[in-house]
This record gives sequence, structure tokens and C-alpha cells, in this order.
Amino acid sequence: MTVDQYEFRQLCGRFATGVTVVTTLDDAGQPAGMTANSFASVSLDPPLVSVAVDKAASMYAAITAARSFTVNILEAHQEALSRRFAAGLPDRFEGVGWHRGSDGQLVLDGVLAHLSCEKWQEFDAGDHTIVIGRVRFGTSAEHGRPLLYYRGGYADPDAF
Repeated sequence: MTVDQYEFRQLCGRFATGVTVVTTLDDAGQPAGMTANSFASVSLDPPLVSVAVDKAASMYAAITAARSFTVNILEAHQEALSRRFAAGLPDRFEGVGWHRGSDGQLVLDGVLAHLSCEKWQEFDAGDHTIVIGRVRFGTSAEHGRPLLYYRGGYADPDAF
């Protein structure tokens, strides 16, 4: 018996995740970003994280060519930002506040936390590539609530 794509999505949708926007610079030095809830911590020593990138995504070329990237962990009130970076907009950064972190990486304004990563490794994984990053620097807000994704939609952390 094999699980089909619909059933697989339904099963995985029962796992609540945080929501991130992964940012980097493309080959032309322009900002690139995508929404990802496939983010996970991998190792404490060295500090490693992973993000899975769809090979058909417009961000795929930028993230696989980049030597570094930033994982921006979104606040509960940043659903619109998540939707913007999930859409196929040509300029996802238009009207979006961002700045360069102390290490030069792109950081979205007002996020709950950000992790600045140097690409460590990549692994082929079906229709995705798993990108492993070594965390070099990060910051987090003193207070805040994460944006969650559950059962195919955004969820209020207070509902759990």
C-alpha cells in the first residue's frame, strides 16, 4: 500500500509547525526569499539547521547557488508576510521592511528570530533539495508569539 500525495499532505498537516521566510541574495545580488515551514534544527555541535526547497520553486536557483542564507522565524502577526513570500510574485520584497544583519545577511524587520547560516551541505530528496546550514549568527526578540501552520492553514498559538 502506498500513500498518495493528498493523504500524505493530510497526515503531515496534523503536525503543527512554525513558519519561516528564508532569504538570500541571487546571482545578480538581488534579494530572494521564500516561505518555508520545512525548517528544523539538526545538530547542536556544530549548530546546524535544515530547510527543504522545492526544485520547481522560483527560489530554488538562488538558494542552491548561494553560499549563505538567513532563516527568519515569523511572529504570529506576520501571516501576510508569509503569504507574500509564498506567492509567485516577481518582487516579493516590494514594500517589505528588511535590513542587513551585522554579518551582511538579509533580515526581515520585526521577526521573532533570525538565524544567519553558511551553507553546509545539500541532499537530493525527491522533488525537493534539503539544504543544511551552519548557524553563524542569530538574534531573537525578547517576547513574542510564533506564527504557526496546522492542517493546511495558519493557526493561533493560543489555540493549543
